[in-house]
Amino acid sequence: MTSTTSGPRTYRAAQVGTAGGPFGIVERELAEPQPGHVRVAVEACGVCRSDSGFVNAGFPDVPFPLVTGHEIAGRIDVVGDGVEDWNAGDRVAIGWFGGNCGTCGPCRAGDFIHCTRMQVPGWAYPGGYAEYTTVPASALARIPDELSAVEAAPMGCAGVTTFNSLRHSAARPGDLVAVLGIGGLGHLGVQFANKLGFETVAVARGADKAGTAERLGAHHYIDSSAGDVAAELQALGGAKVVLATAASSEAMTAAIDGLGNGGELIVLGATPEPIQVSPFQLIANSRTVHGHPSGTASEVEETMRFAALTGVRALTETRPLEDVAAAYDRMMSGQARYRMVLTTGR
Repeated sequence: MTSTTSGPRTYRAAQVGTAGGPFGIVERELAEPQPGHVRVAVEACGVCRSDSGFVNAGFPDVPFPLVTGHEIAGRIDVVGDGVEDWNAGDRVAIGWFGGNCGTCGPCRAGDFIHCTRMQVPGWAYPGGYAEYTTVPASALARIPDELSAVEAAPMGCAGVTTFNSLRHSAARPGDLVAVLGIGGLGHLGVQFANKLGFETVAVARGADKAGTAERLGAHHYIDSSAGDVAAELQALGGAKVVLATAASSEAMTAAIDGLGNGGELIVLGATPEPIQVSPFQLIANSRTVHGHPSGTASEVEETMRFAALTGVRALTETRPLEDVAAAYDRMMSGQARYRMVLTTGR
C-alpha cells in the first residue's frame, strides 16, 4: 500500500441523514482502502441533477446517511493492495461509472457500462461531496494536464454522456445535428457537436439564448417557443441526430418529425413522462428513438483528452463544500450556468 499521507484522521463530508433531508457537514473517520481500491483526495465534485434521485431515495436501496456525488476530480492519496498502474499523487476523475463487477453477462462480453452490478459513487459507496472518497481502481480516469480539477469533474458524467452519444451516433462530419436544450448537458453537447465536425443546431426556449448558442459553437439557433421545431429542422435539410438533453418528453416529441432519413432521436434527458411517437413517424424514414448511458472510465478519459485537444470546457459555477446546500438548490432551480461544482480548497 502506497500513500501520500500518514496517520489516522477524519475528513469532512456533506451528508444527508434521511431521504429528502437537508445537507449537513460532518466529520467521518478516514479508513484505509481495501484491496483493489484507492483513496482519492477530492479537489472538485460536480453537482448533477441525478444526485437528487439519491437524496430523495428515487433509486432503489439508497443508503442513509448518504454522501452523494459522482462527478469527482482529485488526486490519489493511498493505493490499496493489488492495484497496478496507479500511483499516489496521480490526478484522476471518477464519474457515474464507479466500477463494475467483471463477472456478469455484460461484463463478460466487454460491455462494462451495462454491468448489472455497476457501482455509482454516492450510491454504491460514499461519493464526492467530501474531502476524500475511496473507489475501485476500475473507476479511475486520468486527467490531462490541460484540465483543472473543476474543468475535469463534470466530464465524468455530463461530458462523457454527450461526447459518447454523439461519437457513437449515426452522424458523420458535415451532417446536421440538433442539440435539444442548452443546459448542464446541452451546453456541452453543442460544443462537442461543433468540434466533431457536425453542422450544429441548438434548440432552446427564448430568443435570448441565441447569442449563447452561437458562442458555444452552434451554426443555427431555433427558438422552440416561437415556432415549429420539426419544420425548422426540415428546412435545414432534416437532422441526422437530435440529441435530447432537456428533460422534457414534450420537447422530444415535437422534434421527432425534424429527423431526416435514418435519423436518430438520442434520449439523454431523464424524465418519467412518455415520448409520444407514432409508428408512421418512424417506418417510412427509418427513424429511431433510443437512449444512451454515460460511459466507462476509459471513455471518461477519452472525453477529457478530446476536450483538452479541442478547447471544449464545461461552464461552471463553484462553491466551497460547506455551501453544498446552496449549490444543490441552485442546480435544482435551473439557474446554474451551467454546472455547479463543489471545491474542497485543495
